[in-house]
Amino acid sequence: MQIIVGLGNPGGQYARNRHNIGFMAVDEIHRRHSGFAPWRSRFQGEVSEGSLEGTKVMLLKPMTYMNESGRAVGEAMRFYKLEPKDIVVLYDELDLPAAKFRMKTGGGHGGHNGLRSITAHIGDAYRRLRLGIGHPGDKKLVSNYVLGDFAKVDAEWIEPLLSGIADNAGMLARGEDSKFANKLTLLLEPEKARRPEKAAKTEKADKVAAPVEPSASLPPQADMPPRTAPKGQSHIRQARQPKGPQMPTSGPMAEMLKKLLGKGQD
Repeated sequence: MQIIVGLGNPGGQYARNRHNIGFMAVDEIHRRHSGFAPWRSRFQGEVSEGSLEGTKVMLLKPMTYMNESGRAVGEAMRFYKLEPKDIVVLYDELDLPAAKFRMKTGGGHGGHNGLRSITAHIGDAYRRLRLGIGHPGDKKLVSNYVLGDFAKVDAEWIEPLLSGIADNAGMLARGEDSKFANKLTLLLEPEKARRPEKAAKTEKADKVAAPVEPSASLPPQADMPPRTAPKGQSHIRQARQPKGPQMPTSGPMAEMLKKLLGKGQD
């Protein structure tokens, strides 16, 4: 069994707050997957049991307010005799730009009071889905910012993000965090999701296919006698040896070769 926890504050006045994007995400999972039961009160929160692609899952929204989220998470984990690795927490992240996300297992709380509480109750080895909301730019503005509502224009990125999380939630339930992250990136940032080596090969092919224009400062190659450097020798060294065709001693070609091969220099 897996527990998918969304963090937020209870009450209609907080429903559209940036701090409540975790609640929004688990609500979207519940809405899109018909196998989940109606929400009910349990473990100091609201829960709904169901399954995602064959894996039993409980959705949990702690009703203890953000700063005490760990009480609900800890109670649920102990009841089902689970381990921290069976818990994935969805929450707002100030240190990520809006519309970005990151998957992570373990680590610190980064100043997030919800994570601080959860870590105090179950340790830090749980999984996290960090949902970027951006930063107001000044630490003094953070409290009002996170407790402020999303702007209407934010729906342009919130809706695709929440839909992508819900559509691929089965991977979270199976613990396939890397696969989930790749799928969500492909949905939200298709160009970034291209494999780096594939992009490099494409760039190299484009360079090879590009036509090479002849240099305006050199005469056509047909006017120069062909030379092949012996194995292990540079062309310049070969040119300095008295082998091969006779080089011109006067005229524009002779002057060009003197400059190229260093003839006449000390």
